[in-house]
Amino acid sequence: MLYYLFEYLDKHYQFSGAGLFQYISFRSAIAFVLSLLISSIYGKRIINYLQRKQVGESVRDLGLEGQKEKAGTPTMGGVIIILATLIPVLLFAKIDNVYIIMLIITTLWMGAIGFLDDYIKIFKKDKEGLKGRFKVIGQVGLGVIIGSMLYFNPNVTIKEKLPKDVMQIAENGTPKLFGDAHKSTKTTIPFFKNNELDYSSAITWIDEDYKKYAWIIFIPFVIFIITAVSNGANLTDGIDGLAAGSSVIIVITLGIFAWISGNIIFANYLDVMYIPQSGEMVIFISAFAGALIGFLWYNTFPAQVFMGDTGSLMIGGIIAVLAVATRKELLIPVLAGIFLAENLSVILQVGYFKYTKKKTGIGKRIFKMSPLHHHYQKSGYHESKIVTRFWIVGIMLAVITIVTLKLR
Repeated sequence: MLYYLFEYLDKHYQFSGAGLFQYISFRSAIAFVLSLLISSIYGKRIINYLQRKQVGESVRDLGLEGQKEKAGTPTMGGVIIILATLIPVLLFAKIDNVYIIMLIITTLWMGAIGFLDDYIKIFKKDKEGLKGRFKVIGQVGLGVIIGSMLYFNPNVTIKEKLPKDVMQIAENGTPKLFGDAHKSTKTTIPFFKNNELDYSSAITWIDEDYKKYAWIIFIPFVIFIITAVSNGANLTDGIDGLAAGSSVIIVITLGIFAWISGNIIFANYLDVMYIPQSGEMVIFISAFAGALIGFLWYNTFPAQVFMGDTGSLMIGGIIAVLAVATRKELLIPVLAGIFLAENLSVILQVGYFKYTKKKTGIGKRIFKMSPLHHHYQKSGYHESKIVTRFWIVGIMLAVITIVTLKLR
C-alpha cells in the first residue's frame, strides 16, 4: 500500500525520497527488517498469549531424549510467521502483481489448513488432527488454483532470448536481446546446456494442435509439487529449529533466482529465462525470510514455541509456489534435499516394513525411526547437533543449486 502512496507522491509532487520505492532492492530491504522486527518483538507477545490460552503441544512418548520436556510448549507459532510476512508484503509490494497474489493466496490457504489441523489437535483433543484426506484435498485445491493462474493468467509470461542472427534494434537504438513477452509452459532443466523443457511437448508429439491442452499436463504437475513439498516441510518440523532454519536457506536461494529471472540485465548475462514482473516476488521472499529468522529466535533449542502445522504446511506451500513461479521446480530435489530425504525416509520405512511383514510375518525397519531426524536422535545425537548438521547440508545443497546458473 505504501508503494502506491509513494509512487503517487513521486509522480505528482516529486516528494523527496519517494522514488526509492520504485527499487525492488530498497523495498526488499525494509520488508526484511520490518518482518524481522515483527516476528522477534511481537512474536514474544503472541507466545505469551498462546501460553495464557494453554495452546500447548501434546507429545507422544516415542522414547526420545528430551521429548517429555517439550510437552506444554506453545504451538501454532506459524501465526507469527504469517503475520510477519503478510504485513510487510501488503505495505511494500505491488499488490496487483500476479505473483504476489498467488503467494498471498498460498500463505492464507495453507496456513488455514494447518491452523485447522492444530485446532483439532489442541482444542478438540484429537491427536490425529485433520484427517489426511482433507489435507490432501486442500493441497490439491491450492495446486489447481496456482496451476490455473500460472497457465491461464495473461500476466504470467516469459521473454526468450533472440538468436544473434535475428537480433533486432529497439527504438532507442540499443540491441533488443529478448523477444516479446508470451505465454509459455517452459521450465528450466538444471545441469544441461540447452536447459529448457516445455510441458506441452508431452502432448504435442501426438499433434501440434494439442498444445492448447497442455494444462492437462502442467496443472497436475503443479499439484504434485505443492503436495510433495508441503508434506516434506511438515515432516521436517520435528525438532527445534530444523524446519525454520532449513526453509530460510531454501527461500533465500529462491530469492536469488527470482531476482535474476526478473532482471533483464542479469537474465541476459547468465543466459537464463527472463520472467517479466517476477522480480516483485523478492519483496515477499525478503519478508518471509525475515519472519522465519525472527521465529528462529524463539524456536531454536530449547524451543519456546513450535510452528505447528499452521507454519510447516504453509512454508512448504510457499516454497513450492516460488519454485514453480521462477521456473526452477526441477531443482527442488537438490535445493530442498532435506525435505526430500525426510519424505523418502518415511516412504521407505513404511514400505519396507509392510513388504517384510507380508513376506516373513515380521516387519523390519531400515531406520531406527522415521522421519530421518528421529533416526539420528535414536542413534544418540543431540537434537541441536542434528539441526546444525542438517543446516550445513542445506547450505551445501543451496550452493550447488546456485552453481547450476553457470554449470551446464
